[in-house]
Amino acid sequence: MEKEKLKIIGTAHVSQESVEEVKDAIYENLPEVVAIELDYGRYMKLKEEQSGIVKDEEISVTKIIKEEKVGVFITTSILSYIQNKIGQDLDIKPGSEMIAAIEAAEDIDSKIALIDRDINITFQRALNKMSIWEKLKFVFSSIFSLFIGKDEIENIEELKNEANLDEIMKEFEKISPSAYEVLVKERDAYLANSILEIEEDSVVAVVGAGHKPGINRYLNNPNELPSKEFLTNIDKKGFPWLKIILLLIPISFVVIFFLAFINGINITNNLLEFVLIGGGCGFIGSILSGSKLQSAIVAFVVAPLTIIHPLLAAGWFSGLTEAKFRTVKRSDINNIANISSIKDLWKNNIFRILLVVIGTNLGVSVATLVILPSRVFFPLLTKLFGG
Repeated sequence: MEKEKLKIIGTAHVSQESVEEVKDAIYENLPEVVAIELDYGRYMKLKEEQSGIVKDEEISVTKIIKEEKVGVFITTSILSYIQNKIGQDLDIKPGSEMIAAIEAAEDIDSKIALIDRDINITFQRALNKMSIWEKLKFVFSSIFSLFIGKDEIENIEELKNEANLDEIMKEFEKISPSAYEVLVKERDAYLANSILEIEEDSVVAVVGAGHKPGINRYLNNPNELPSKEFLTNIDKKGFPWLKIILLLIPISFVVIFFLAFINGINITNNLLEFVLIGGGCGFIGSILSGSKLQSAIVAFVVAPLTIIHPLLAAGWFSGLTEAKFRTVKRSDINNIANISSIKDLWKNNIFRILLVVIGTNLGVSVATLVILPSRVFFPLLTKLFGG
């Protein structure tokens, strides 16, 4: 459906000029619908902040770990931190242009359309598509972004310039083609789909400046639009070769022990070493990451089992145990933007729990890839095939 009275405003998400531009466009055009680049969750969060009543409710870290969304949570936390930090440096709250759009729409009694894809789906699709190398480059790029100074971002409105915008997008695509595909191109398509679904003809759409060219291309060529069903599907198949490698690890361990046993080799000491080394590394990794003693004990118990079944991770279990002792509230997430030292980070419960997950897994990985082969499996193979 062609929109004859559609106006798309491309904004910089932390810019006072963009706030004014959004308000002016809405009051000038008096649209029937104001479409904003938000999903329901982010919209409700902004509305809550707008009201000034933010509930410091508990966050289910247990659910995050059980549903294997640690990667998604860490990614959104990093990006949230960066955006909030830039907003603080420029003395403007991230999302202010969206709040301005909501307030202006309510003021003129326009309908509000939420046109963005659920952020969890977006990041899950991105993580599923990114290679390990792309993820590493993303992490290093994000860490580098933390050290951007205020003087380097003061002219943020210049990023909306078409030439600058094109250069930034090309750089993003070079760093991570898969993330660019999901975070930019797919969302361009999703946003365009959502705009076309609006029944009213008079629409002002408020989107990030980076999405405006792509949205316009799709609106001019709607036959090229992928369906929303395709854009919201979470493909959990992953890479078959990676699954094969992960399955070969426990199979090789079991085969070595079995062959040694049927050949009359005493494997009691080897099994004991396997348990003590695997469990001990999990315990040490958990303790060094600042866990409670109970969490480290759980890591010790489950580590040998998770080594044999690498699709499970010892860190999940120690992290779930740690979550029982550390209540995570929304303030822990909101305070991410205010972290300025190791001490602040250490006081943040959600990072303490995730640190236990990572620390335990690193400890078990050292055991699996370094210590166990040299201490247990190579000696057994020597007895088996070396006489």
